[in-house]
Amino acid sequence: MDVVFLVARILFVLIFAASAIGHIAKADDMAGYAKFKGAPGGKFGVIFSGITLGAGALMVLLGIFGDIGALLIAATLIPITFFMHAYWKESDAQAKQGDQIMFNKNVALIGGALAFFLLFAMTAANLGLTITGPAISLS
Repeated sequence: MDVVFLVARILFVLIFAASAIGHIAKADDMAGYAKFKGAPGGKFGVIFSGITLGAGALMVLLGIFGDIGALLIAATLIPITFFMHAYWKESDAQAKQGDQIMFNKNVALIGGALAFFLLFAMTAANLGLTITGPAISLS
């Protein structure tokens, strides 16, 4: 079961690690798009969200306070989802459909992050293949 949990963590964090790299490497381009979408924060917000997604991904992947890492991912995704993928504001049908798909994907990823939080916090040291136990113990 330890290996299955490790594989699940690897697969889960791939999207966030890639996104973090993109946020930092293409911060100017992403800041322009965020401004177009009406998201606050500008370039700082783009870089900050890249750092938080990257840090959360590493924490979940390595099992270093994975519960906090999972919460960091969820907390970062919530405003991104509502600012960047507000499909209900779109008048163009194609843009609306694309944003709705991205909105739904992010909602599912938030749910996954919360499930990882719960797994880390409930099972504590019984997970195996982690560097630390959880910061929050719900067991």
